[in-house]
Amino acid sequence: MKKNIDYIIKDEKLRLIYEHGKGAWTYHLRIPNSEHIEGKWGDIKVSGTIDHYKIESKNLAPIKGEDKMLSINREIRTAINKNAGDTVTVSLYLISSKEQITEKQIVETFKESKVLDAFEKLSKTEKKDILDRIISEKTETKQIQLIIRSIDQLSN
Repeated sequence: MKKNIDYIIKDEKLRLIYEHGKGAWTYHLRIPNSEHIEGKWGDIKVSGTIDHYKIESKNLAPIKGEDKMLSINREIRTAINKNAGDTVTVSLYLISSKEQITEKQIVETFKESKVLDAFEKLSKTEKKDILDRIISEKTETKQIQLIIRSIDQLSN
């Protein structure tokens, strides 16, 4: 049974903004009433839809005291057939930290702990088993414990 989703915006009409020279943020949406959401870059991730196009685990750019920005890349603009100035219908919800841990973050931790070489020498199945076990843990505390245990095993 799917839990109720806590949307930060639901079926809201927003204007696709174009600001030259903003790099990945040249095309973006300002997410109304999002200035209260706490977190630094990379911590605030959202999923949802833009004109019924599904987006997953996208970063919101934190701007101190202002509404957050969501970058709208060419892939999304092409899929929804919209450009600067056009109005889009947006529904977004915050992703819990449980859903945020990624294989990339785990591998980066192995690298920082100087066990990446040992991890890379494992079979594809062994690597997948380690990553899946960590990611599937229900709490961040358990995930951290498993990462530490894996680092200990890989360092021997």
